[in-house]
Amino acid sequence: MEMTLFTNSTTWIAVVSSVAAAAGAVVLSLIVFKVVLRNRRESSTQLERMLEASNSRFEQMLEDLAHELERAQEEGRRSRELSAIGSTIDLDNVLSRALESASSLPLVDAAMIVIPQGENGPVIATLGLSPEEAARHPVTAPPSDGDTRAVEISYRYAAEQADANGELIRGGLVVPLRSDGEEPIGTLAVFWRDGAREPSEDEVSSLEDLAANAGPAIENARRFREARNLADLDALTNLHNRRYFHDTLAREVARAQRYDRRLALVVFDIDDFKAINERVGHLSGDSVLAQLAERVRSVVRSADIACRVGGDEFAVILPESQLPDAEQLYRRLQFAVSTRPTGAADRLHLSAGIAELTPEDDAVSFFERSDEALFRAKETGKDQAVAAQSGA
Repeated sequence: MEMTLFTNSTTWIAVVSSVAAAAGAVVLSLIVFKVVLRNRRESSTQLERMLEASNSRFEQMLEDLAHELERAQEEGRRSRELSAIGSTIDLDNVLSRALESASSLPLVDAAMIVIPQGENGPVIATLGLSPEEAARHPVTAPPSDGDTRAVEISYRYAAEQADANGELIRGGLVVPLRSDGEEPIGTLAVFWRDGAREPSEDEVSSLEDLAANAGPAIENARRFREARNLADLDALTNLHNRRYFHDTLAREVARAQRYDRRLALVVFDIDDFKAINERVGHLSGDSVLAQLAERVRSVVRSADIACRVGGDEFAVILPESQLPDAEQLYRRLQFAVSTRPTGAADRLHLSAGIAELTPEDDAVSFFERSDEALFRAKETGKDQAVAAQSGA
């Protein structure tokens, strides 16, 4: 009996030990599993974080590259614009390209160039400004201080002046234009209509770069125009010369024929000028021609083109005009020279041939018809205007 109990106890102990060992193994397995699972989760989280950081750096790199590409493209465009300014010697084209380049700067709404010393007064070119706005903006001379980089302008308006649409100029920035010799020749100004606008250092530098390229180009074009104009002027009368007359007449005739526009011509000379020369002398005769030219300039319209064709013969091209316009111009000329003395010649009288362009005309036939009409005016009594015959 005792032996049986002992055996059973031993068996029980063995069973309990086996169960305990098995339970311990299960617990250990669970612990190991949880550790492995946690490590895997931590590894996965760390991997995800690494991937997110890598993606973020890659996206930032792409954004930086896109920004650099955009900046390079903008610099290339600006460089092409600046190069284009000096690629022509036509003053109007140079001014237009400079203004367009200035207006393309960020937040610039309008631009203006002023060259105070032009051949016929100040040269003023604008873009994005009405004539009234341009007239009231005080940008007429470069800064007098050679060290001044730019002048900033702020505008204030009367309280009753409404600006519901934000159309009023609120501010401006002015930089000097200089020639190759660093001499100031004028100003380049930009304007904005946003009241909260403030120019940045980069914008000031961009405007200075533009002015540095535009200044020499504008000065070269201005000098070329002046030289060309001098070559086209008659030295005695300061009217356009014979070569300019025929070149311009050919151009105006071609334009009128192409677009079906009106064109008239007046060719006139001084009656009995040879006798005047013999009486007062050639020097005084030259003075008479010079004074006559002044009176011609005083009566022609701004669109008309007055020329000295040769000797005492003159011509006026009248764009967008008909025979009645030419007749009226002749009457104004006759009144200007016959009602008061013209130097040593006392009062003058003029004979004229007038013509209106016909579809059959070219520049040569148009002038010849007018010149033949002048000859008929001389032959039939002088001191009068005769209209050219069509097809003559």
